[in-house]
Amino acid sequence: MARTSLTREEVLAAAGSLVRQHGPAALTMRKLAAELGTAVTSIYWHVGNRESLLDALVERTVEELGEIRPRGRTPAARVVSVARTLRRELRARPHLIAMVHERGLTERMFLPAQEALVHEMHAAGLRGARAAQAVRAIQFQVVGYVLVERNRERAPVQRPAEGELWDSAAAEQDPALARALGSAVDQDRLFTSSVRALVAGLLSGAPG
Repeated sequence: MARTSLTREEVLAAAGSLVRQHGPAALTMRKLAAELGTAVTSIYWHVGNRESLLDALVERTVEELGEIRPRGRTPAARVVSVARTLRRELRARPHLIAMVHERGLTERMFLPAQEALVHEMHAAGLRGARAAQAVRAIQFQVVGYVLVERNRERAPVQRPAEGELWDSAAAEQDPALARALGSAVDQDRLFTSSVRALVAGLLSGAPG
């Protein structure tokens, strides 16, 4: 039996879930209606045609990325928290982020996170061009890291693997280094440590 009550938010949430899991190509009005247990005409009533639905999903994604809030007792800790949250949110919705980019709204999507970073740079004593450079460095670090992660995840199985490539000779007689480079990467730990190092360098010598 088809549902008799449905909200626009429920339609967008279900559509977003389909896109997150399978990409935009998997989103059809018929499939969405089946997912919600309703008629296709009900979907059109709430969100219009498919292009209108995709536009609404893009706007929803932009709004969700605008909800990032800094956490921590110091500007440095809060900056790291913004970077970690931004990475997590970008990784959680790659297909939706790609849609935002395709519609030319990438800069608008990143603006709230940039504004949060600007506030923390001011709190740390950075101003002007130096603060702007710090904000961009952190943003590029996050986006670049996410792109590398995505590429590694989509890459075919490597032959030879890292563990087979690194030995003591390749590591300049540093067996501990060889073991570390040949082992699996703890991506969360590496991201956090690299962002902390970047932030420490950016804030060093700040008046605050």
